[in-house]
Amino acid sequence: MTVRTTKKTVTFVNPFQLGDVDEVFPPGGYEVETDEELLEGLSFQAYRRTLTLMHLPAKSGHQKSMRTLTIDPNELESALKRDAASGAGSPRRAPL
Repeated sequence: MTVRTTKKTVTFVNPFQLGDVDEVFPPGGYEVETDEELLEGLSFQAYRRTLTLMHLPAKSGHQKSMRTLTIDPNELESALKRDAASGAGSPRRAPL
């Protein structure tokens, strides 16, 4: 099985929430990693997304400590759209 990982940074200009997570995350840039596996047996190359992770700062405030949250990429896209529609500015981000 061939797996590829892509990394992108998304930027929120406002505090935001993702899906069913009760926590409100602060504005800023967040690294998102997506793992995809190659679909075998097709006449063309195609990948299926298997995992999307978002790297978050630690709750405890330790600058070098990080957390990783498994997220639904559709919920991330919805949160980015809500942030952009807030009128506080346009977030700079790489496309998902």
